[in-house]
Amino acid sequence: MEVSFLLSKGITLVLSLIVAYLAYHGYRRSGQTPMLYVSGGFVFIGVGAICEGLIYQLFGTTIASAALVQGVIVSSGMVLVILSLRR
Repeated sequence: MEVSFLLSKGITLVLSLIVAYLAYHGYRRSGQTPMLYVSGGFVFIGVGAICEGLIYQLFGTTIASAALVQGVIVSSGMVLVILSLRR
């Protein structure tokens, strides 16, 4: 894999986990459940950002099936963020 690809995926993962941590910290301070949803959503988004390449490389699947798994994981994270905004 190309270094720039790995670097960009790593940065995306680290940033999303920082946002998740900050949201969880906000939940612990305020007790507001929507902040917990935001935290969980960004964990899913961060993991989804790196899972496509990992699935493709480690399991030897097609890029289409790896992208499908990534789409489901990232979409799940987005649903959690949307739920947090609706409450």
